[in-house]
Amino acid sequence: MTRRPVRIANCSGFYGDRLAAAREMVEGHVSGETIDVLTGDYLAELTMLILWKARQKDPSAGYAKTFLVQLEQVLGTCLDRGIKIVANAGGLNPGGLAEQIGLLAGRLGLAPQVAHVDGDDLVGRLAELQAAGHDLVHLDTGRKLAEAGVEPVTANAYLGGWGITEALGAGADIVVTGRTTDASLVVGPAAWWHGWGREDVDRIAGAMAAGHVIECGPQATGGNYAFFEEITDRRYPGFPVAEIADDGSSVITKPDGTGGLVSVGTVTAQLLYEIAEPAYLGPDATAHFDTLRLDQEAPDRVRISGTRGSAPTDRLKVALNYQGGFRNTMTLVLTGTAIEEKAAWAEEQLFGLLGGKERFAETDVRLLRFDRADAPVNDQATAHLRITVKDPDARKVGRAFSNTTMELALGGYPGFHTTTPPSAESAFGVYWPTTVPAAEVQHRVTLPDGTQQTIPHPPAGPAPAAPTAADHTPVRGPTTRHPLGTVAGARSGDKGGNANIGVWTRTDEEYRWLRAYLTVERIRELLPEAADLAIRRYELPNLRAVNIVVVGLLGDGVASATRPDPQAKGLGEYLRSRLVDIPEALLRR
Repeated sequence: MTRRPVRIANCSGFYGDRLAAAREMVEGHVSGETIDVLTGDYLAELTMLILWKARQKDPSAGYAKTFLVQLEQVLGTCLDRGIKIVANAGGLNPGGLAEQIGLLAGRLGLAPQVAHVDGDDLVGRLAELQAAGHDLVHLDTGRKLAEAGVEPVTANAYLGGWGITEALGAGADIVVTGRTTDASLVVGPAAWWHGWGREDVDRIAGAMAAGHVIECGPQATGGNYAFFEEITDRRYPGFPVAEIADDGSSVITKPDGTGGLVSVGTVTAQLLYEIAEPAYLGPDATAHFDTLRLDQEAPDRVRISGTRGSAPTDRLKVALNYQGGFRNTMTLVLTGTAIEEKAAWAEEQLFGLLGGKERFAETDVRLLRFDRADAPVNDQATAHLRITVKDPDARKVGRAFSNTTMELALGGYPGFHTTTPPSAESAFGVYWPTTVPAAEVQHRVTLPDGTQQTIPHPPAGPAPAAPTAADHTPVRGPTTRHPLGTVAGARSGDKGGNANIGVWTRTDEEYRWLRAYLTVERIRELLPEAADLAIRRYELPNLRAVNIVVVGLLGDGVASATRPDPQAKGLGEYLRSRLVDIPEALLRR
Protein backbone atom coordinates (compact mmCIF):
# COMPACT_ATOMS: atom_id res chain seq x y z
CA MET A 1 0.00 0.00 0.00
CA THR A 2 1.35 3.43 -0.95
CA ARG A 3 2.00 5.66 2.05
CA ARG A 4 1.12 9.34 2.11
CA PRO A 5 3.90 11.81 1.27
CA VAL A 6 6.53 12.22 3.97
CA ARG A 7 6.93 15.75 5.33
CA ILE A 8 10.68 16.48 5.64
CA ALA A 9 11.66 19.85 7.09
CA ASN A 10 14.97 21.70 7.18
CA CYS A 11 16.13 23.71 10.20
CA SER A 12 19.70 24.67 9.22
CA GLY A 13 21.43 25.72 6.02
CA PHE A 14 24.90 26.18 7.53
CA TYR A 15 26.82 25.98 10.79
CA GLY A 16 25.65 29.14 12.55
CA ASP A 17 22.16 29.38 11.04
CA ARG A 18 19.05 30.47 12.97
CA LEU A 19 18.97 28.58 16.29
CA ALA A 20 15.22 28.99 16.73
CA ALA A 21 14.47 27.27 13.40
CA ALA A 22 14.37 23.74 14.86
CA ARG A 23 11.80 24.70 17.46
CA GLU A 24 9.76 26.66 14.90
CA MET A 25 9.61 23.68 12.52
CA VAL A 26 8.70 21.17 15.23
CA GLU A 27 6.05 23.35 16.86
CA GLY A 28 4.63 24.69 13.57
CA HIS A 29 2.19 23.05 11.20
CA VAL A 30 2.15 22.48 7.44
CA SER A 31 -1.39 22.56 6.06
CA GLY A 32 -2.48 21.85 9.61
CA GLU A 33 -0.19 18.81 10.06
CA THR A 34 3.09 18.29 11.93
CA ILE A 35 6.29 17.29 10.16
CA ASP A 36 7.60 13.71 10.04
CA VAL A 37 11.35 14.33 9.78
CA LEU A 38 13.51 17.27 10.89
CA THR A 39 16.78 17.65 8.99
CA GLY A 40 19.67 20.06 9.28
CA ASP A 41 22.64 20.77 7.02
CA TYR A 42 25.68 22.08 8.92
CA LEU A 43 28.61 21.22 6.67
CA ALA A 44 30.41 23.07 3.88
CA GLU A 45 33.97 22.75 2.62
CA LEU A 46 35.03 25.60 4.94
CA THR A 47 33.17 24.08 7.90
CA MET A 48 35.32 20.95 7.82
CA LEU A 49 38.40 23.13 8.28
CA ILE A 50 36.72 25.05 11.12
CA LEU A 51 35.85 21.77 12.85
CA TRP A 52 39.44 20.52 12.40
CA LYS A 53 40.75 23.65 14.12
CA ALA A 54 38.31 23.11 16.97
CA ARG A 55 39.54 19.54 17.33
CA GLN A 56 43.15 20.71 17.66
CA LYS A 57 42.13 22.48 20.85
CA ASP A 58 39.81 19.73 22.08
CA PRO A 59 40.16 16.20 20.59
CA SER A 60 36.61 15.37 21.69
CA ALA A 61 35.22 18.18 19.51
CA GLY A 62 34.87 18.20 15.73
CA TYR A 63 31.07 18.36 15.45
CA ALA A 64 28.57 21.24 15.13
CA LYS A 65 27.92 22.21 18.75
CA THR A 66 24.94 24.39 17.88
CA PHE A 67 23.04 21.23 16.93
CA LEU A 68 22.98 20.23 20.60
CA VAL A 69 21.50 23.61 21.51
CA GLN A 70 18.72 23.11 18.99
CA LEU A 71 18.22 19.49 20.01
CA GLU A 72 17.72 20.42 23.67
CA GLN A 73 14.81 22.66 22.62
CA VAL A 74 12.97 20.03 20.56
CA LEU A 75 13.98 16.52 21.64
CA GLY A 76 11.09 15.88 24.00
CA THR A 77 8.49 17.12 21.52
CA CYS A 78 10.02 15.09 18.68
CA LEU A 79 9.87 11.90 20.74
CA ASP A 80 6.28 12.60 21.77
CA ARG A 81 5.19 13.20 18.16
CA GLY A 82 7.34 10.55 16.50
CA ILE A 83 9.38 13.12 14.53
CA LYS A 84 12.69 11.67 13.34
CA ILE A 85 15.82 13.85 13.41
CA VAL A 86 18.52 13.54 10.73
CA ALA A 87 21.52 15.88 10.55
CA ASN A 88 25.09 15.93 9.22
CA ALA A 89 26.17 17.83 12.34
CA GLY A 90 28.61 15.01 13.19
CA GLY A 91 31.24 16.65 11.00
CA LEU A 92 34.61 15.08 11.78
CA ASN A 93 33.33 13.23 14.86
CA PRO A 94 29.83 11.75 14.41
CA GLY A 95 30.49 9.15 17.08
CA GLY A 96 31.44 11.87 19.55
CA LEU A 97 28.26 13.78 18.76
CA ALA A 98 26.18 10.62 19.26
CA GLU A 99 27.72 10.28 22.73
CA GLN A 100 26.90 13.90 23.56
CA ILE A 101 23.30 13.36 22.43
CA GLY A 102 23.06 10.47 24.88
CA LEU A 103 24.39 12.64 27.72
CA LEU A 104 22.02 15.48 26.83
CA ALA A 105 19.06 13.12 26.71
CA GLY A 106 20.01 11.68 30.10
CA ARG A 107 20.00 15.15 31.66
CA LEU A 108 16.55 15.72 30.16
CA GLY A 109 15.27 12.37 31.43
CA LEU A 110 14.76 11.10 27.86
CA ALA A 111 15.94 7.94 26.09
CA PRO A 112 16.06 8.38 22.31
CA GLN A 113 17.42 5.70 20.00
CA VAL A 114 20.55 7.23 18.44
CA ALA A 115 22.53 6.06 15.41
CA HIS A 116 25.45 7.57 13.57
CA VAL A 117 26.96 7.24 10.10
CA ASP A 118 30.67 7.46 9.36
CA GLY A 119 33.35 6.04 7.07
CA ASP A 120 33.69 9.26 5.11
CA ASP A 121 36.94 10.34 6.81
CA LEU A 122 39.87 9.35 4.60
CA VAL A 123 42.59 11.63 5.96
CA GLY A 124 44.46 8.72 7.57
CA ARG A 125 44.36 6.71 4.33
CA LEU A 126 45.68 9.22 1.80
CA ALA A 127 49.14 7.66 1.56
CA GLU A 128 47.58 4.22 1.16
CA LEU A 129 45.23 5.45 -1.58
CA GLN A 130 48.05 7.10 -3.50
CA ALA A 131 50.24 4.02 -3.17
CA ALA A 132 47.38 2.04 -4.70
CA GLY A 133 47.48 4.27 -7.77
CA HIS A 134 44.79 6.78 -6.90
CA ASP A 135 46.41 10.15 -7.67
CA LEU A 136 43.72 12.33 -6.02
CA VAL A 137 43.76 14.65 -9.01
CA HIS A 138 42.34 18.14 -8.47
CA LEU A 139 39.02 18.26 -10.34
CA ASP A 140 39.66 21.69 -11.87
CA THR A 141 43.42 21.94 -12.36
CA GLY A 142 44.23 18.29 -13.14
CA ARG A 143 47.18 18.40 -10.74
CA LYS A 144 48.06 15.32 -8.70
CA LEU A 145 48.05 15.73 -4.93
CA ALA A 146 51.61 14.40 -4.66
CA GLU A 147 52.82 17.16 -7.00
CA ALA A 148 51.45 19.83 -4.66
CA GLY A 149 53.67 18.69 -1.78
CA VAL A 150 51.02 19.37 0.86
CA GLU A 151 49.62 17.47 3.85
CA PRO A 152 45.81 17.59 3.98
CA VAL A 153 44.32 17.94 7.45
CA THR A 154 40.83 16.85 6.39
CA ALA A 155 39.70 14.47 3.64
CA ASN A 156 36.06 13.47 3.53
CA ALA A 157 34.15 11.47 0.93
CA TYR A 158 30.56 12.40 0.21
CA LEU A 159 28.39 9.50 1.34
CA GLY A 160 24.83 8.76 0.24
CA GLY A 161 21.61 8.26 2.14
CA TRP A 162 21.41 4.48 2.58
CA GLY A 163 23.14 4.48 5.96
CA ILE A 164 20.45 6.88 7.17
CA THR A 165 17.77 4.62 5.68
CA GLU A 166 19.21 1.59 7.50
CA ALA A 167 19.36 3.47 10.81
CA LEU A 168 15.76 4.66 10.59
CA GLY A 169 14.67 1.15 9.65
CA ALA A 170 16.37 -0.14 12.82
CA GLY A 171 14.28 2.21 14.95
CA ALA A 172 16.59 5.21 15.33
CA ASP A 173 14.96 8.43 16.52
CA ILE A 174 18.06 10.47 15.74
CA VAL A 175 20.68 9.87 13.02
CA VAL A 176 23.79 12.03 12.87
CA THR A 177 26.33 11.73 10.09
CA GLY A 178 29.68 12.96 8.96
CA ARG A 179 30.12 14.17 5.37
CA THR A 180 27.09 12.95 3.50
CA THR A 181 25.84 14.93 0.52
CA ASP A 182 23.35 17.61 1.52
CA ALA A 183 20.58 15.93 -0.49
CA SER A 184 21.22 12.58 1.25
CA LEU A 185 19.66 14.01 4.41
CA VAL A 186 16.38 13.93 2.49
CA VAL A 187 16.99 10.89 0.25
CA GLY A 188 17.66 8.63 3.25
CA PRO A 189 14.43 9.38 5.12
CA ALA A 190 12.33 9.34 1.92
CA ALA A 191 13.70 5.91 0.95
CA TRP A 192 12.99 4.61 4.48
CA TRP A 193 9.44 6.00 4.53
CA HIS A 194 8.45 4.68 1.11
CA GLY A 195 10.54 1.50 1.06
CA TRP A 196 12.53 2.40 -2.06
CA GLY A 197 15.36 0.25 -3.37
CA ARG A 198 18.68 1.25 -4.86
CA GLU A 199 17.29 0.60 -8.35
CA ASP A 200 14.57 3.27 -7.93
CA VAL A 201 16.75 5.94 -9.51
CA ASP A 202 13.88 8.16 -10.73
CA ARG A 203 12.37 8.28 -7.25
CA ILE A 204 15.79 8.90 -5.68
CA ALA A 205 16.50 11.65 -8.21
CA GLY A 206 13.21 13.31 -7.29
CA ALA A 207 14.19 13.24 -3.62
CA MET A 208 17.62 14.62 -4.53
CA ALA A 209 15.95 17.58 -6.23
CA ALA A 210 13.75 18.19 -3.19
CA GLY A 211 16.76 17.81 -0.89
CA HIS A 212 18.78 20.28 -2.92
CA VAL A 213 15.95 22.80 -2.70
CA ILE A 214 15.52 22.66 1.09
CA GLU A 215 19.16 22.15 2.10
CA CYS A 216 19.88 25.90 2.35
CA GLY A 217 16.88 26.69 4.51
CA PRO A 218 15.07 29.95 3.72
CA GLN A 219 16.86 30.41 0.39
CA ALA A 220 13.95 28.30 -0.93
CA THR A 221 11.28 30.44 0.73
CA GLY A 222 12.19 33.98 -0.33
CA GLY A 223 15.64 34.54 1.13
CA ASN A 224 18.33 35.83 -1.22
CA TYR A 225 15.71 36.02 -4.00
CA ALA A 226 16.44 38.23 -7.02
CA PHE A 227 12.82 39.28 -7.63
CA PHE A 228 12.28 40.17 -3.98
CA GLU A 229 9.61 42.69 -4.95
CA GLU A 230 7.33 39.66 -5.41
CA ILE A 231 7.51 38.93 -1.68
CA THR A 232 4.63 40.64 0.09
CA ASP A 233 5.25 39.11 3.53
CA ARG A 234 8.66 40.55 4.47
CA ARG A 235 8.91 38.82 7.85
CA TYR A 236 11.82 36.41 8.22
CA PRO A 237 11.00 33.48 5.89
CA GLY A 238 9.75 30.21 7.28
CA PHE A 239 12.19 27.34 6.75
CA PRO A 240 11.24 24.93 3.93
CA VAL A 241 9.41 21.62 3.97
CA ALA A 242 9.44 18.99 1.22
CA GLU A 243 6.42 16.70 1.02
CA ILE A 244 7.83 13.74 -0.92
CA ALA A 245 5.47 11.25 -2.53
CA ASP A 246 6.13 7.59 -3.29
CA ASP A 247 6.87 8.37 -6.97
CA GLY A 248 9.63 10.83 -5.98
CA SER A 249 7.63 13.94 -6.83
CA SER A 250 7.41 16.55 -4.10
CA VAL A 251 5.74 19.73 -3.00
CA ILE A 252 7.95 22.45 -1.56
CA THR A 253 6.19 24.56 1.06
CA LYS A 254 6.70 26.19 4.47
CA PRO A 255 4.92 26.24 7.84
CA ASP A 256 1.55 27.92 8.02
CA GLY A 257 1.55 31.60 8.92
CA THR A 258 5.27 32.22 8.34
CA GLY A 259 6.96 34.93 6.31
CA GLY A 260 8.50 34.71 2.87
CA LEU A 261 7.28 33.11 -0.35
CA VAL A 262 7.36 29.73 -2.06
CA SER A 263 6.96 30.23 -5.79
CA VAL A 264 8.21 28.72 -9.02
CA GLY A 265 10.80 31.53 -8.95
CA THR A 266 12.11 30.86 -5.43
CA VAL A 267 12.36 27.14 -6.13
CA THR A 268 14.04 27.73 -9.51
CA ALA A 269 16.62 29.96 -7.87
CA GLN A 270 17.54 27.28 -5.34
CA LEU A 271 17.54 24.44 -7.87
CA LEU A 272 20.22 26.35 -9.80
CA TYR A 273 22.30 27.11 -6.71
CA GLU A 274 25.84 25.75 -7.04
CA ILE A 275 24.85 22.77 -9.21
CA ALA A 276 27.30 23.20 -12.14
CA GLU A 277 25.99 20.90 -14.88
CA PRO A 278 22.32 19.80 -15.08
CA ALA A 279 23.32 16.14 -14.48
CA TYR A 280 23.59 16.51 -10.70
CA LEU A 281 25.92 13.77 -9.50
CA GLY A 282 25.32 12.00 -6.22
CA PRO A 283 26.42 8.77 -4.54
CA ASP A 284 22.89 7.30 -4.76
CA ALA A 285 21.93 8.43 -8.28
CA THR A 286 22.48 11.10 -10.88
CA ALA A 287 19.53 13.50 -10.92
CA HIS A 288 18.91 15.17 -14.26
CA PHE A 289 17.70 18.63 -13.31
CA ASP A 290 16.96 19.44 -16.95
CA THR A 291 14.09 16.90 -16.89
CA LEU A 292 12.07 18.08 -13.91
CA ARG A 293 8.97 20.27 -14.02
CA LEU A 294 7.81 23.00 -11.63
CA ASP A 295 4.16 23.95 -11.09
CA GLN A 296 2.56 26.40 -8.68
CA GLU A 297 0.04 24.07 -7.06
CA ALA A 298 -1.33 26.66 -4.60
CA PRO A 299 -0.04 29.72 -2.72
CA ASP A 300 3.32 28.78 -1.15
CA ARG A 301 3.15 25.28 -2.64
CA VAL A 302 5.32 24.33 -5.64
CA ARG A 303 5.29 20.83 -7.11
CA ILE A 304 8.48 19.23 -8.48
CA SER A 305 7.71 16.32 -10.79
CA GLY A 306 9.12 14.33 -13.66
CA THR A 307 12.71 14.21 -12.42
CA ARG A 308 14.63 11.50 -14.24
CA GLY A 309 17.50 9.66 -12.63
CA SER A 310 20.28 7.38 -13.72
CA ALA A 311 22.73 5.18 -11.85
CA PRO A 312 25.53 6.94 -9.97
CA THR A 313 29.07 6.77 -11.26
CA ASP A 314 31.57 4.43 -9.60
CA ARG A 315 33.41 7.32 -7.93
CA LEU A 316 32.76 9.49 -4.87
CA LYS A 317 33.71 13.12 -4.53
CA VAL A 318 36.21 13.88 -1.77
CA ALA A 319 36.80 17.28 -0.16
CA LEU A 320 40.36 17.82 1.08
CA ASN A 321 41.64 20.82 3.03
CA TYR A 322 45.23 21.66 3.84
CA GLN A 323 46.91 24.51 5.67
CA GLY A 324 47.93 27.18 3.22
CA GLY A 325 49.90 29.45 5.53
CA PHE A 326 49.10 32.83 7.04
CA ARG A 327 47.47 36.00 5.78
CA ASN A 328 46.69 39.54 6.80
CA THR A 329 44.72 42.38 5.25
CA MET A 330 44.79 46.12 5.84
CA THR A 331 42.39 48.53 4.15
CA LEU A 332 43.52 52.09 3.51
CA VAL A 333 40.90 54.82 2.95
CA LEU A 334 41.44 57.29 0.11
CA THR A 335 39.34 60.46 -0.04
CA GLY A 336 38.51 63.15 -2.58
CA THR A 337 40.36 63.67 -5.83
CA ALA A 338 43.27 61.87 -7.52
CA ILE A 339 42.20 58.53 -6.03
CA GLU A 340 44.25 56.39 -8.43
CA GLU A 341 47.37 58.49 -7.90
CA LYS A 342 47.01 58.27 -4.13
CA ALA A 343 46.54 54.50 -4.36
CA ALA A 344 49.62 54.03 -6.53
CA TRP A 345 51.72 56.14 -4.15
CA ALA A 346 50.47 54.27 -1.08
CA GLU A 347 51.22 50.89 -2.66
CA GLU A 348 54.70 51.97 -3.70
CA GLN A 349 55.48 53.48 -0.31
CA LEU A 350 54.18 50.57 1.72
CA PHE A 351 55.98 47.82 -0.14
CA GLY A 352 59.11 49.94 -0.21
CA LEU A 353 59.02 50.04 3.58
CA LEU A 354 58.29 46.31 3.73
CA GLY A 355 61.22 45.38 1.49
CA GLY A 356 59.29 44.67 -1.72
CA LYS A 357 56.40 42.45 -2.77
CA GLU A 358 58.81 39.61 -3.39
CA ARG A 359 59.23 39.18 0.39
CA PHE A 360 55.79 37.59 0.48
CA ALA A 361 54.57 34.37 -1.09
CA GLU A 362 51.53 36.20 -2.46
CA THR A 363 50.19 39.75 -2.51
CA ASP A 364 46.81 41.05 -3.60
CA VAL A 365 46.12 44.78 -3.99
CA ARG A 366 42.63 46.00 -4.94
CA LEU A 367 41.35 49.52 -5.39
CA LEU A 368 37.64 49.48 -4.49
CA ARG A 369 35.87 52.59 -5.78
CA PHE A 370 32.89 54.01 -3.87
CA ASP A 371 33.73 57.66 -4.48
CA ARG A 372 31.78 60.17 -6.54
CA ALA A 373 32.63 63.67 -7.77
CA ASP A 374 31.43 66.58 -5.61
CA ALA A 375 30.06 64.14 -3.03
CA PRO A 376 27.36 65.62 -0.74
CA VAL A 377 28.91 63.96 2.34
CA ASN A 378 32.44 62.88 3.25
CA ASP A 379 31.94 59.11 3.16
CA GLN A 380 30.65 59.24 -0.43
CA ALA A 381 34.00 60.71 -1.50
CA THR A 382 36.01 57.69 -0.32
CA ALA A 383 37.57 54.62 -1.90
CA HIS A 384 39.36 51.69 -0.29
CA LEU A 385 42.79 50.30 -1.07
CA ARG A 386 42.63 46.71 0.18
CA ILE A 387 46.05 45.08 0.60
CA THR A 388 46.41 41.38 1.44
CA VAL A 389 49.65 39.49 1.98
CA LYS A 390 50.16 35.73 2.39
CA ASP A 391 53.18 33.72 3.47
CA PRO A 392 54.12 30.46 5.23
CA ASP A 393 55.94 32.60 7.83
CA ALA A 394 53.43 34.09 10.25
CA ARG A 395 55.88 36.75 11.36
CA LYS A 396 56.11 38.31 7.90
CA VAL A 397 52.39 38.90 7.54
CA GLY A 398 51.58 39.65 11.18
CA ARG A 399 52.19 42.91 12.97
CA ALA A 400 55.34 43.44 10.94
CA PHE A 401 53.02 44.05 7.99
CA SER A 402 50.05 45.79 9.61
CA ASN A 403 52.10 48.07 11.85
CA THR A 404 54.10 49.20 8.83
CA THR A 405 50.93 50.42 7.12
CA MET A 406 50.52 52.91 9.96
CA GLU A 407 53.87 54.48 9.14
CA LEU A 408 52.09 56.09 6.17
CA ALA A 409 49.88 58.07 8.57
CA LEU A 410 52.16 61.10 8.71
CA GLY A 411 54.39 60.45 5.73
CA GLY A 412 52.01 59.30 3.03
CA TYR A 413 49.14 60.57 0.88
CA PRO A 414 46.82 63.30 2.22
CA GLY A 415 43.87 62.09 4.28
CA PHE A 416 45.40 58.72 5.21
CA HIS A 417 43.41 56.52 7.58
CA THR A 418 42.48 52.85 7.79
CA THR A 419 39.25 50.96 8.41
CA THR A 420 40.75 49.00 11.33
CA PRO A 421 43.68 49.18 13.73
CA PRO A 422 46.72 47.02 12.88
CA SER A 423 45.76 43.35 13.00
CA ALA A 424 47.55 40.08 13.67
CA GLU A 425 47.98 37.31 11.11
CA SER A 426 45.45 34.51 10.68
CA ALA A 427 45.91 31.00 9.34
CA PHE A 428 44.09 30.03 6.14
CA GLY A 429 43.26 26.77 4.45
CA VAL A 430 43.15 25.59 0.85
CA TYR A 431 40.42 23.42 -0.63
CA TRP A 432 41.27 20.50 -2.95
CA PRO A 433 38.34 18.68 -4.63
CA THR A 434 38.99 15.21 -5.99
CA THR A 435 37.38 11.76 -6.36
CA VAL A 436 38.14 8.19 -5.34
CA PRO A 437 36.58 4.89 -6.41
CA ALA A 438 33.47 4.24 -4.32
CA ALA A 439 34.84 0.77 -3.58
CA GLU A 440 37.65 2.40 -1.55
CA VAL A 441 35.20 3.96 0.91
CA GLN A 442 33.50 1.98 3.67
CA HIS A 443 30.09 3.53 4.36
CA ARG A 444 29.27 2.51 7.96
CA VAL A 445 26.31 2.92 10.26
CA THR A 446 26.33 2.29 13.99
CA LEU A 447 22.80 1.31 14.99
CA PRO A 448 21.09 2.19 18.28
CA ASP A 449 22.00 -1.20 19.77
CA GLY A 450 25.70 -0.54 19.09
CA THR A 451 26.08 -2.96 16.20
CA GLN A 452 27.83 -1.75 13.05
CA GLN A 453 26.85 -2.41 9.48
CA THR A 454 28.68 -1.70 6.26
CA ILE A 455 26.41 -0.15 3.65
CA PRO A 456 26.98 -1.37 0.09
CA HIS A 457 27.31 1.25 -2.60
CA PRO A 458 24.56 1.31 -5.23
CA PRO A 459 25.31 -0.27 -8.63
CA ALA A 460 27.22 2.17 -10.80
CA GLY A 461 26.47 3.26 -14.34
CA PRO A 462 28.30 5.26 -17.02
CA ALA A 463 28.98 8.96 -16.58
CA PRO A 464 26.10 11.11 -17.88
CA ALA A 465 26.35 12.24 -21.50
CA ALA A 466 26.98 15.91 -22.21
CA PRO A 467 23.82 17.85 -23.12
CA THR A 468 23.18 18.44 -26.80
CA ALA A 469 23.37 21.91 -28.29
CA ALA A 470 20.08 23.78 -28.55
CA ASP A 471 18.66 26.15 -31.12
CA HIS A 472 19.55 29.77 -30.30
CA THR A 473 17.23 31.71 -32.58
CA PRO A 474 17.44 35.32 -31.38
CA VAL A 475 14.42 37.48 -30.53
CA ARG A 476 14.56 40.26 -33.11
CA GLY A 477 13.26 43.82 -33.12
CA PRO A 478 14.17 47.18 -31.56
CA THR A 479 16.07 47.08 -28.29
CA THR A 480 16.50 49.38 -25.32
CA ARG A 481 19.41 49.41 -22.88
CA HIS A 482 18.38 48.21 -19.43
CA PRO A 483 19.90 46.17 -16.59
CA LEU A 484 19.88 42.43 -17.33
CA GLY A 485 17.94 42.00 -14.10
CA THR A 486 14.93 43.71 -15.65
CA VAL A 487 14.01 40.36 -17.20
CA ALA A 488 16.39 37.84 -15.56
CA GLY A 489 16.89 36.59 -12.03
CA ALA A 490 20.17 35.19 -10.75
CA ARG A 491 21.58 33.32 -7.78
CA SER A 492 25.29 32.83 -7.31
CA GLY A 493 27.63 31.05 -4.94
CA ASP A 494 30.85 29.11 -4.61
CA LYS A 495 31.91 25.56 -5.34
CA GLY A 496 35.47 25.43 -4.11
CA GLY A 497 37.46 27.84 -6.24
CA ASN A 498 34.71 28.17 -8.85
CA ALA A 499 31.82 30.62 -8.97
CA ASN A 500 28.39 29.33 -10.02
CA ILE A 501 25.73 31.71 -11.38
CA GLY A 502 22.25 30.46 -12.21
CA VAL A 503 20.32 32.86 -14.45
CA TRP A 504 16.65 32.40 -15.28
CA THR A 505 13.65 34.21 -16.74
CA ARG A 506 9.93 34.10 -16.00
CA THR A 507 8.53 33.66 -19.52
CA ASP A 508 9.35 31.48 -22.52
CA GLU A 509 9.97 34.48 -24.76
CA GLU A 510 12.37 36.05 -22.27
CA TYR A 511 14.23 32.75 -22.13
CA ARG A 512 14.44 32.51 -25.91
CA TRP A 513 16.19 35.87 -25.84
CA LEU A 514 18.41 35.01 -22.85
CA ARG A 515 19.74 31.71 -24.19
CA ALA A 516 20.72 33.39 -27.48
CA TYR A 517 22.14 36.50 -25.85
CA LEU A 518 24.04 35.10 -22.88
CA THR A 519 26.85 33.32 -24.73
CA VAL A 520 30.25 32.56 -23.23
CA GLU A 521 31.69 35.55 -25.09
CA ARG A 522 28.97 37.81 -23.71
CA ILE A 523 29.56 36.52 -20.20
CA ARG A 524 33.22 37.52 -20.51
CA GLU A 525 32.14 41.03 -21.53
CA LEU A 526 29.71 41.37 -18.65
CA LEU A 527 32.08 39.85 -16.06
CA PRO A 528 35.52 41.38 -16.72
CA GLU A 529 37.02 39.31 -13.87
CA ALA A 530 36.26 36.22 -15.96
CA ALA A 531 37.92 37.46 -19.14
CA ASP A 532 40.85 35.05 -18.93
CA LEU A 533 39.18 32.20 -17.06
CA ALA A 534 37.49 29.04 -18.30
CA ILE A 535 33.71 29.36 -18.42
CA ARG A 536 31.31 26.43 -18.51
CA ARG A 537 27.79 27.19 -19.69
CA TYR A 538 24.77 24.89 -19.35
CA GLU A 539 21.17 25.26 -20.46
CA LEU A 540 18.08 24.07 -18.56
CA PRO A 541 15.16 24.95 -20.84
CA ASN A 542 12.66 23.36 -18.43
CA LEU A 543 13.63 26.00 -15.86
CA ARG A 544 14.12 28.74 -18.49
CA ALA A 545 17.65 28.93 -17.17
CA VAL A 546 21.32 29.18 -18.09
CA ASN A 547 23.83 28.01 -15.50
CA ILE A 548 27.33 29.46 -15.56
CA VAL A 549 30.49 28.18 -13.89
CA VAL A 550 33.51 30.50 -13.81
CA VAL A 551 36.47 28.24 -13.09
CA GLY A 552 39.07 29.59 -10.66
CA LEU A 553 37.41 32.95 -9.95
CA LEU A 554 37.66 32.27 -6.21
CA GLY A 555 41.24 31.00 -6.26
CA ASP A 556 41.77 28.05 -3.91
CA GLY A 557 38.39 28.33 -2.21
CA VAL A 558 36.68 30.57 0.32
CA ALA A 559 39.22 30.08 3.14
CA SER A 560 42.03 31.24 0.89
CA ALA A 561 40.29 33.73 -1.42
CA THR A 562 41.34 37.39 -1.34
CA ARG A 563 38.36 38.58 -3.35
CA PRO A 564 36.12 40.91 -1.25
CA ASP A 565 33.16 38.58 -1.93
CA PRO A 566 35.00 35.27 -1.42
CA GLN A 567 31.91 33.08 -1.91
CA ALA A 568 30.60 34.98 -4.98
CA LYS A 569 27.28 35.59 -3.21
CA GLY A 570 26.86 38.98 -4.87
CA LEU A 571 28.18 38.03 -8.29
CA GLY A 572 24.73 37.20 -9.67
CA GLU A 573 23.36 40.55 -8.58
CA TYR A 574 26.34 42.26 -10.19
CA LEU A 575 25.61 40.43 -13.45
CA ARG A 576 21.96 41.54 -13.23
CA SER A 577 23.08 45.15 -12.83
CA ARG A 578 24.96 45.22 -16.14
CA LEU A 579 23.31 47.17 -18.94
CA VAL A 580 22.34 45.08 -21.96
CA ASP A 581 20.24 45.54 -25.07
CA ILE A 582 16.82 44.05 -24.31
CA PRO A 583 14.13 43.75 -27.00
CA GLU A 584 11.43 46.34 -26.43
CA ALA A 585 8.79 43.66 -27.01
CA LEU A 586 9.95 41.91 -23.83
CA LEU A 587 9.93 45.12 -21.83
CA ARG A 588 6.36 45.93 -22.88
CA ARG A 589 5.23 42.58 -21.53
